Amino acid sequence: MSLQDITARIAKAETSSGRSDGSVKLIAVSKVQPNERVQAVLEQGHRCFGENRVQEAAGKWPAFKEQYSDIDLHLIGPLQTNKARQAMELCNAIHSVDRPKLAKTLARLAQEIGSCPDLFIQVNTGEEDQKAGILPADADGFVAECNELDLPVRGLMCIPPIDEEPSLHFALLAKIAARNGLKGLSMGMSSDFEQAIALGATHVRVGSAIFGERVKPQG
Repeated sequence: MSLQDITARIAKAETSSGRSDGSVKLIAVSKVQPNERVQAVLEQGHRCFGENRVQEAAGKWPAFKEQYSDIDLHLIGPLQTNKARQAMELCNAIHSVDRPKLAKTLARLAQEIGSCPDLFIQVNTGEEDQKAGILPADADGFVAECNELDLPVRGLMCIPPIDEEPSLHFALLAKIAARNGLKGLSMGMSSDFEQAIALGATHVRVGSAIFGERVKPQG
């Protein structure tokens, strides 16, 4: 696979789903990818990237941002409250708002900083104990709470259980978003992004299909 292959498949999925061209944003997931692979994708003109950990993003992206001023960086992994300020200063969007404490921290920091990245609420559609995210039954209340805090919530995000049909989870996320008036749907990864697009995804997160298999850190 390559960046061109993935963008072509996204365009085809947009067309077959009756979606307009360019309605789906490709987040190239660059976590634990060596800098030379990221550089190669940047040189092909792609600018939207996703990182899982604030610490890794902080070590990688400031230098790239000096070279490429239009980078659009998304945090797609869990966010600890003590890393929230760093994430807000580094990222254009945060996809993992998943609990009231974090929402309140982001709201307070937004007042201090004077701006806030676009936010997506992570919904644990599979209700998995080991996975982050607000439970579906609590999602409406949490969206309302974030709205009361004046946070720029643009949509919802989910990561379906690996052993279940992802379309069921994408459809559930779309239903929750629709009843809360949210347009953004961050859903779909390398193996299922076409299904996600058919069900309304606005952001898909693709890593190894663009960069190759992840490189495990040494030591």
